[in-house]
Amino acid sequence: MCGLCGQLRFDSQVVSGDELKVMMQKIARRGPDSSGLWVDDNIGFGHQRLAIIDLSNHAHQPMIDKNLGLILIFNGTIYNYQALRQDLTKQGYQFFSHSDTEVIIKAYHYWGESCVTHLDGMFAFCIWDKIQNQLFIARDRMGIKPLYFNLTNQAFSFASNMQALITQGIDKSINPIALQQQLSLHGVVPAPNTIINGVNKIKPATTLTISAKGKVVERTYWKPKAIRPKETLTDEQFIQRTHELLTDSVLKRMNAADVPIGVLLSGGLDSSLLVALLREAGHENVRTFSIGFENIDDEVGSEFEYSDQIVAQFKTRHEKYVISNSQVLPRLGEAVSNMSEPMVAQDAVAFYLLSEQVSKHIKVVLSGQGADEAFAGYFWYERMQAQTGSEIERFTKHYVDRSYEEYLQTVNQQYHSNNHTETWLHYEFAKASADTFMDKVFRTDITRLVVDDPVKRVDNMTMAWGLEARVPFMDYKLIEHALSVSPSLKMLNKGKHLLKQIARGLLLPDSVIDRKKGYFPMPALKYVRGEFLDFMSGILTSSKCINRGVFNQTFIAKIINKPQNYMTALNGSRLWHLALLEYWLQINIDE
Repeated sequence: MCGLCGQLRFDSQVVSGDELKVMMQKIARRGPDSSGLWVDDNIGFGHQRLAIIDLSNHAHQPMIDKNLGLILIFNGTIYNYQALRQDLTKQGYQFFSHSDTEVIIKAYHYWGESCVTHLDGMFAFCIWDKIQNQLFIARDRMGIKPLYFNLTNQAFSFASNMQALITQGIDKSINPIALQQQLSLHGVVPAPNTIINGVNKIKPATTLTISAKGKVVERTYWKPKAIRPKETLTDEQFIQRTHELLTDSVLKRMNAADVPIGVLLSGGLDSSLLVALLREAGHENVRTFSIGFENIDDEVGSEFEYSDQIVAQFKTRHEKYVISNSQVLPRLGEAVSNMSEPMVAQDAVAFYLLSEQVSKHIKVVLSGQGADEAFAGYFWYERMQAQTGSEIERFTKHYVDRSYEEYLQTVNQQYHSNNHTETWLHYEFAKASADTFMDKVFRTDITRLVVDDPVKRVDNMTMAWGLEARVPFMDYKLIEHALSVSPSLKMLNKGKHLLKQIARGLLLPDSVIDRKKGYFPMPALKYVRGEFLDFMSGILTSSKCINRGVFNQTFIAKIINKPQNYMTALNGSRLWHLALLEYWLQINIDE
């Protein structure tokens, strides 16, 4: 798990090592253990390492294999690297390290660009092939590891976050397509767009091959289907298969490390199930970590009532942190400065503060992201299924944060354009190999939306403290299986029926299994009042915001006056969504 950056120049200029060092400073928190720089005329790589597998210098990056003429920088973990190493050794390859990094090099040399189909893990990597005189870049199937780029006639520049690319004098103007999606899909801007025109991001399950002259070839190497399997399975067989795949997913994430691993325990079903599966597999003294905040009125600021039960039942080594609301605002700017893109979910700050504490004890954690999207855990799925109208209407009513008409009221005339969110949804729903409307919803959610909401959020906030988060529920084999399960079976028992049945077999408390779906609570950013209201009002009425000219100040005044009247379909604060976007722009673009 690391941070990477680099540049391939197409003109006569030599890559500047000094500029790479500037980029490396912006990714340094992702890899605090060591750094590396490599420049060869028109190509250069920078790397910040978080040492997880093979802690020795043999695994240092950029990794250079002189015999094969390959140079690699890599962010992530390959869970099947040991099996691949054995296979490649039989093919005559000799290894100088014990890292998964070197396995990627040999795999690329042996299989070429199809090497990605052999890799089981989360990854973003870049290989300079000196013999072919080309750059090969890949992102994992689920998009767990980020990779951003800027492409001009002069150069292809890339990095693990947008902040590194912003240092390169790129176009920082607002992307109107991304702006509408940002404000419609609660912070999600699907790849390849980002909120600014000068930065794109590589799509999940995608590779890019860039020649020394600037020709770019994009390939998609994984397209999951949401259809019923040819082999008819009973409900019990579906549950059993889910149990097997989830157990395998958890264990391979535990085994691929040379450092201890813990669990972020929220108190919900998903993270509690991870703890239970570890104990079922024989792991003792599992380390768990929880965070909570102050209550606001009837809104509870922690889930300790539930996480404490899991700690007691499975006897984990537990750390619990309580954060007062008075600590949120002073630390908010830090969290926002570590967001590679604007992230409106209120739990982003919570993950940032939790990761700060957890990183003092451990370097790798398991987290429960993806379970709700894969196994139907959200309340809006049932509402979508019952809704009448077209597929887009059924989805939009229960997911999209603001109607197209309200979006036009929210932003100034220059950002009025077509309904890009609706166009994108039409494109996703029109993809082949989905049996029903709900199959389309689940596939879109788990393969596209989750990438740029909870997954990106957890990666950014944990890696800000040099902490690697692994997400077992987003194992691609488990996702392929989950998409093959009929929506009706997943949605039984108010959702996550399969996971609940597994949990009962592992003797999780009924109070945890049957509780109402919870969310990482931070009431102060949901029910905006007091100093938080003053702060958000100040951001949105500041001279920077007015001069930027994105938001219609007349409409902004209405929301500031009655923020409680402007909640989203998913119970988020529209005021916070607008304030966060402007705050992110002020911190990361203006400054």
